[in-house]
Amino acid sequence: MKVQKIRAGASGFSFKEWKGSFYPEKIKADAMLQFYGERLPTVEINSSYYAMPKTASLEKWREVTPATFRFAIKAPAEITHKAKLKAELSAEPLAVLYERLAALGTKRGAVLFQLPPYLKKDLPLLKEFLSLLPEDHRAAFEFRNDSWFCDETYTALRSVQAALVWSEREDNAPPPLVETAPWGYLRLRLEHYSEADLQRWAERLTATSWCDLSVFFMHEPTAPEYAQILMRQASGKD
Repeated sequence: MKVQKIRAGASGFSFKEWKGSFYPEKIKADAMLQFYGERLPTVEINSSYYAMPKTASLEKWREVTPATFRFAIKAPAEITHKAKLKAELSAEPLAVLYERLAALGTKRGAVLFQLPPYLKKDLPLLKEFLSLLPEDHRAAFEFRNDSWFCDETYTALRSVQAALVWSEREDNAPPPLVETAPWGYLRLRLEHYSEADLQRWAERLTATSWCDLSVFFMHEPTAPEYAQILMRQASGKD
């Protein structure tokens, strides 16, 4: 089975640097998300890494975006960097996070757990943390230490249908493109992609077995265009 749905977007939306290229020159900050949501189907929220998202903000985001829109939420550093996934420290903030994300309703997409580069493979730690996730967690894990990329890690993720994040970055070799859940999560972080690069990605991604896939480009002014091109190419409209 080929991938059924590719949603592409950017890591964030509230950038004044996008005015004049993606946004109108005189757009107000509180109008950006609605404008963004009318043109792209998903966004990765990174502000939640620095502070637990507020329910009121999540409700407002839900109200101003289309019914099919999806928010990917980066887990707070309190869980990934301060607690380092330790169950005794992360259980409470993890529960609060998912409780608040319920405000997004059907627009809640994946929850991104981006681990620090210094956190090396610790399977007992990972398995205990996975056991804390709610049934409908849709958790995606971005490991930034190569020690994690092994069959044992993939098996642990598959046991709860959590996704292994594939991240293409300037500063390190990408991990294997391994499917550990019925859905996928990619972060394409290079500053420049040619149309040929995006075409190759479209072909590669549509050949996977994922039922749906979220792709996020870096927060550069080019991100919205890259996302739109990738979706057109994946749908065969280019």
